[in-house]
Order: sequence, then structure tokens, then C-alpha cells
Amino acid sequence: MEETIGTINTIARATWKDYLVLCKPKVVVLMLVTVLVGALLAIPGWPDVFKLTIALIGIGACAGSGAAVNHIIDHRLDTKMARTKNRPIAKGRVSPKQGLVFALVLAIGGFSLLWIVINPITAWLSLASLLGYAVVYTMFLKRATPQNITIGGLAGAMPPLLGWTAMTGHVDPNALLLVLIIFAWTPPHFWALAIHKKDEYAEADIPMLPVTHGNHFTRIHIVLYSLLMFAATLMPFISGLSGWLYLMGMLLLNARQFWMVKKIFDETNVQAPMELFKYSIQYLLWLFVLILVDHYAIVSRVVG
Repeated sequence: MEETIGTINTIARATWKDYLVLCKPKVVVLMLVTVLVGALLAIPGWPDVFKLTIALIGIGACAGSGAAVNHIIDHRLDTKMARTKNRPIAKGRVSPKQGLVFALVLAIGGFSLLWIVINPITAWLSLASLLGYAVVYTMFLKRATPQNITIGGLAGAMPPLLGWTAMTGHVDPNALLLVLIIFAWTPPHFWALAIHKKDEYAEADIPMLPVTHGNHFTRIHIVLYSLLMFAATLMPFISGLSGWLYLMGMLLLNARQFWMVKKIFDETNVQAPMELFKYSIQYLLWLFVLILVDHYAIVSRVVG
């Protein structure tokens, strides 16, 4: 039987896979990798496995809740874009009401777990990150300004700080350096996708930078933010958080980044923006692998 809910037709019973999709698992997994690295960098030795596991579960639940709210708010826009039209709420497999209940359960469960088992500061920062993404970015910034991803990127940059505070109970300047790196990384990452999906964003009436200011203007901004990202990635070495292994690796990663950025200025290469988008994901993963390996290399030398 077909049940009409607002403008959405629920035509099939939702499965657990639909609710998993609401959490944007690929995004959450990448985010939890940065949480893990923040946690491991916060202390000289190995962390308490139980405490770390609970932190990852609680932070992941809050992140999944924010993703579900994003699905709810954007379900009408999602029907207009090829890459999002099959999402569970947009397709009608999950109703907005069901999605909201699911999001609330995740948020309350994640916040409570962090508050009771980890510490209040991690719980509050996780909640702030959730609200920043689900409410401030999705409800307001996304539709209000072409700088939406720049301003809203702060919420997505929080995970390493959450991992750090989960282990230590306080905010450390080195943790904020990790936040700065992801904050600077976010605009080139998403603007590359926005160039590739420009027509879809225009159809959905989302004021992404390529839609409002054109591709060339966006390419220039990708260059500028890539330079900012390059400077930010040097800071862990300068501050003493990491050593030469990290620095050498980051110089190579950044050289590849600028080569990929150069390619997007070739307007005949229509795949270049998407290639940059995909590389930026690898870039972030390798960055955190490098800083983590370097950290334990330094610890082993000190202990030895």
C-alpha cells in the first residue's frame, strides 16, 4: 500500500540498508579515521582500547545523526540531482518522520555515551559539530551563500579535535592544527566536485561557487585554498607535532595536489575536476597515515 507523506510517496518498506545509507557511512568512516588519528596523537603511548572504542561509537553516532538530518532537509533537492535522487528519503523508502526519529535516537544515544563514559567536553563538541552541519550548514548556509562550504567546513573539520579531547579531556593547540588542515582542505575538495556537478547544482538552485561565479573564478579559489592547505600542512612539523618523515611525505602529496589543480584549468579535460575530487580524499587519508606513522616513530626513538 502506498502511503503519502508530504510530497514523498513511501512505496516500499525500508530495510536496515536504507537507514545505513542515511548515516552516509563512507563519509562517517573517513571522519572516524581522523577521530582515531586525533586520539592516537593526543597521548605518547597506546590509548585505552575500551575508551577509544566507546569514543568512536559515540562520535560516529552523532555524525550519523547529522547525516540523517541532512537527508531529511535536502530530500526535495536530492530528487533533482543524479547523484542523490536514489537516497532513501528522496526515493520514498524512508519517510521524513522516520528519518527524524532515527536521527534523534542516534544523537541522544551518541551524546549520552560520550557524556557518561568519555567526558562532557567531547559530548558537547560532538553535539556542536552535529548542529553545525545539520542545521547551520544544511538549513541556512548551503542555500544562502556561495561561500557555504567555506563557512560550514568548520563543522566537518572537528573530528580530530573530538578524538583528542576524548583521550585528554581538554583542547590542545596541536589538535587545533589538525582542525585547520581539514578546514583548509574542504573548499578545494568540494569545489572540484561542484565544477563537475555544476549543472545539477544549478538545477537544484544551490548557490555553489561555480554556479554563481563561474568555473574560472572557482578554479582560482581552488588554487588559493590549496596554497592555504599547503601552509597548514607544514604547521605540524613546525610545531614539533611531527618530524621529517611527515614533512617529506606531505611535500610529495602537495606536489601531486598542485599538479591535479593545474589540470582543471584545461577546459577540454572535463574529468579533471572529478579526478581532483577523488585525489583529495586519498590526500587526506595519506596525510593522517603519515602523521600517525611519524608520531609513533618519534615515540619509539624517545622510548628507545
